[in-house]
Amino acid sequence: MKSKILITGSSGFVGSHLVQTLLAEGQELICPQRSHRQLAHCYCPTVGDIDGQTQWGNLFEEVHTVIHCAARVHVMNDTAESPIAAFRAVNVEGSLALARQAALAGVNHFIYLSSVKVNGESTRKGMAFDENSPCFAEDAYGVSKLEAELALRELSENSGMAITIIRPPLIYGAGVGANFLNMLRWVKKQWPLPLGSIHNQRSFVFVKNLTDFIARCVQNPRAYQEVFFVSDGHDLSTTELLQTAARALGVPSRLLPFPAILIRIGATLLGKKAIADRLCLSLQVNSSKARSRLDWIPPYTVQQGMAETAASLKSHSASTKPT
Repeated sequence: MKSKILITGSSGFVGSHLVQTLLAEGQELICPQRSHRQLAHCYCPTVGDIDGQTQWGNLFEEVHTVIHCAARVHVMNDTAESPIAAFRAVNVEGSLALARQAALAGVNHFIYLSSVKVNGESTRKGMAFDENSPCFAEDAYGVSKLEAELALRELSENSGMAITIIRPPLIYGAGVGANFLNMLRWVKKQWPLPLGSIHNQRSFVFVKNLTDFIARCVQNPRAYQEVFFVSDGHDLSTTELLQTAARALGVPSRLLPFPAILIRIGATLLGKKAIADRLCLSLQVNSSKARSRLDWIPPYTVQQGMAETAASLKSHSASTKPT
């Protein structure tokens, strides 16, 4: 009987937390790596870059579930000559090659970590995306994730391998990078920010809530052939998010009341419209299907997730100070 789980992207932000979640449940893991690297209590073969040419060999022989976390991720200033081609090479062709070889080897279940960007970049306040919302991917990353979803669904229908698609909103937690990390650093340095009057609503998911849900999908056949949005279940405005981060970091929040429309106009003139949109517009997801179909409740609150994220940042800052 097949008993192992194969995780791609196991050294990344989400993947590393997922490894810890599944090891704590006693799962036996295969964690392929781009280059030679070992993770405690896991088998870590080297497979190189993930694209349409990657050969996975006999790694699926005892695998019942593949969890595909590896991806070319969204970046604000992409330097690739053709961003869409670069995203497709990894996120579409790489995902499909992995799934095809898994299906041929008799893998039962393929879990694909997608993104809310499949549906779009913003929602009207109070009008959250759900699994029946139309898809309007706007950037190369979102388009590649949507194309991968469609290709994987077709493969599943033709091969009999079950698929589960998970679309998280912004993920935070210990080890988070990019814009969320920059925001925490701004707050920690107590910089005055003109974000004290932002009345949007955005969904977030603490990484340990996400990995807990992924583990539930591994265990429950009711996740087969389904798409899920997953979140903490408590949406925040940008102002509330910054205030929550300040409390977790133990510093005052220095937020200046400034109209959102003026922020967006100023940022557009400076060529930073995308950043302003993320700060000022709403982006909500409805995760009620994840809760009802799989009887799932997020084990951590936003406050607990932010406290752990802040503690990680403070610990990292202390460890990098010169002695």
